[in-house]
Amino acid sequence: MGSYFAPRDWGTLLTAMITPFNSDGAVNFKEARRIAAFLVDEQKNNGIVVNGTTGESPTTTEAEKLQLIEELLDEVGDRAAIVAGCGTYNTAESVHMTKEATARGVHGIMLVNPYYNKPGQRGLYAHFAACAEATELPVLLYNIIPRSSINLDTPTLLELAKIKNIVAVKEASGNIAQISDVCGSAPSGFRVYSGDDGLTVPILSVGGYGIISVAGHVIGKHIQDMVQAFATNPAKSAEIHHKLMPVVKACFCAPNPVPVKYMLTKMGFDCLDVRLPLVELDASEKAICDKALEIIKSLQVGLNHATPPRV
Repeated sequence: MGSYFAPRDWGTLLTAMITPFNSDGAVNFKEARRIAAFLVDEQKNNGIVVNGTTGESPTTTEAEKLQLIEELLDEVGDRAAIVAGCGTYNTAESVHMTKEATARGVHGIMLVNPYYNKPGQRGLYAHFAACAEATELPVLLYNIIPRSSINLDTPTLLELAKIKNIVAVKEASGNIAQISDVCGSAPSGFRVYSGDDGLTVPILSVGGYGIISVAGHVIGKHIQDMVQAFATNPAKSAEIHHKLMPVVKACFCAPNPVPVKYMLTKMGFDCLDVRLPLVELDASEKAICDKALEIIKSLQVGLNHATPPRV
């Protein structure tokens, strides 16, 4: 299935998908398939990022990660891009996971900044270059300072963009000036995705291409409308942005992905459980998410799913 998508043809909206767990802590692969179909068919996502931080990748095993890839490819891989998160703070492990994901037929590889060991710019370049060399698939770099405590500086990114299969960056640095510089300096065809739901429209305004979302789980089709409207009607895009912001904020009222798992559970999916060190929402956080769900209803997002199993 990996050949279904041409390089870089991932679309404008991908959601970094949650990983549902059973009450005993095991991955619920059947529900993962159901959520993936919902994201693609009802929430109008062009693709899914599997095994990202939103999928609680720090607490899932290699075997679980690889089975998730296989299940999602089988469920939606013929009609949506599947991009696999393969980066860690261990280059050898990242190379290994890149090879394993490639062998299973994913449509792209996502590589986050190595976290905790803070390798510096030369180390970042060497790490990403080694991983890119391990695959012929298009590679998406992921710059997220709050989680990695290190920035992928623009000069380093531009050097990496010279590697033929490093074709995009997910920018979650929060630094609009830097993101603008990347958009203005990157080679033609290099795609800059917002990695922050709340900054999608500002990033589009400086040349960004799309969004890799968390809120796309619950308001994906509205985010897609917002992105598509930008080119011809930026005022409409901004209007949608402002309507969606309370929901976006609710998605991050507690550590990600706990709020969006709660909201999806209320929408009828069995995905409430998280793995330690994450814990479930408290009463005040649930109230914020409940209010967001009312907003979603007012936006006429389909909530016609089964009765929530556990909240």
